[in-house]
Amino acid sequence: MLCKNDLLKLELFQKLPEHRLDWVCDRAQEIELETGEILVREGEVGRGFFILSSGRVGITRNTEGIAMPLGLHEAPAFFGEVQVLTDEIVPVTLRALSPCRLHLLSGDDFLELLHECRDFERIVFQTVQRRLEGLTSFIRQREKMAALGTLSAGLAHELNNPAAAVVRTLQNVVPALLELQRMNLVAGRNQIDEEHSQEWFKARDDGYDAIIHGSVNLITIGDREEQLLEWLEDYGVQEAWKLAEPLAASGIEIDTLDKLTQRWRNDPTELRDLGLRWLALSFDVMSMITNGLKGAKRISELVQAMKSYSYMDQGAVQLVDVHDGLEDTLKLFAHKLKQGIKIRRAYNCNLPKILAYGSELNQVWTNLIDNAIDAGASIIEIATACSHDKIQVQITDSGSGIPNEVQSRIFEPFFTTKSVGKGTGLGLETVRRIVENRHRGSITFTSKPGETRFTVCLPLSADQVHR
Repeated sequence: MLCKNDLLKLELFQKLPEHRLDWVCDRAQEIELETGEILVREGEVGRGFFILSSGRVGITRNTEGIAMPLGLHEAPAFFGEVQVLTDEIVPVTLRALSPCRLHLLSGDDFLELLHECRDFERIVFQTVQRRLEGLTSFIRQREKMAALGTLSAGLAHELNNPAAAVVRTLQNVVPALLELQRMNLVAGRNQIDEEHSQEWFKARDDGYDAIIHGSVNLITIGDREEQLLEWLEDYGVQEAWKLAEPLAASGIEIDTLDKLTQRWRNDPTELRDLGLRWLALSFDVMSMITNGLKGAKRISELVQAMKSYSYMDQGAVQLVDVHDGLEDTLKLFAHKLKQGIKIRRAYNCNLPKILAYGSELNQVWTNLIDNAIDAGASIIEIATACSHDKIQVQITDSGSGIPNEVQSRIFEPFFTTKSVGKGTGLGLETVRRIVENRHRGSITFTSKPGETRFTVCLPLSADQVHR
């Protein structure tokens, strides 16, 4: 049985009259827990109001399959009041960190105490406020870190291929250049005449131009490679397959090769196919450098997108091009969008820049686009428009839609339709807070299966941005 002295250790019960203390002691159900034993799991219905007389209870929340610690209750303490007051499911898991002795008061008995004693009610609601503020702050931080983790994973995925291209180029181009230098020395020692050398140089330069500008038809390049391979084998080139691919990429014609090699067909020395190998290796080096430059450019674009996305090196409030923010966000989601999701843009080219919190607006686009992807959308359409006093951004997806019965609650803190551990319930709450509170804008939505549309309106007037 619960002892009155245990109750009086808590300020909450010190204002109750003697008969109410006896009433609580009579009605409270005793619970004992061993270390590691779970009192209540995240996602379960609340059991009532708990009074912890001895021991420590840990608080965790499941995030991406990992139990993240939020804090603990150490005796003497009470908890469970939020679920009694709201009839919501328990948002955390409570586990004994040491042997614990608790008492459980039913929800109805707790509410009876709450309504009868004003001091009891005041302390309960002060405690609720503190706990919700702490939980909200923690989960918002986790939400930001999770979003950053998602974007970082996507960025790493996108950086992998271009980085590998640059590494391959640097690894292979040096030995290739040394071999080209050796070939040039061999040709120089044999005193090949200037006119003939210029014919080889012209063939090389024409091939360079084709590779740099990508003018070779990729549809027919396979057939061209087979034709060149057959010609090279007829000519007697060893490992002809190594030369066929770079020669095909350059767009060189077989007639040109016939002309260039005419005087060398009967030469018994290395010079017989030296020119062919020199051409192929020159084209290979140019292809490597071109691909390496493309990789480096892609890396630069991704880094710039991340820098622009986060508005690094800039003040909190800046002139923001909304289109740039949307595009930067899409670039960082590229790894997800490649999974069969089409992006359709309907941008107003005359959309003006607005004074806004750039990095926060990008959190809005991140949450809305990420939700569209999670909803199983195959098409995401982004449209922008402008009126005399505001700009409008619409993000429409072809996903499963938001069920009618929960549409009125999607902006509530901690409310989520995702499975336990997959959503914190603060994504859309963050969107609403940034749009409405920080920018004095508005966000609305309509939803049905196959079409969910969020409309964000932001003021053009700088004095409406909340500083």
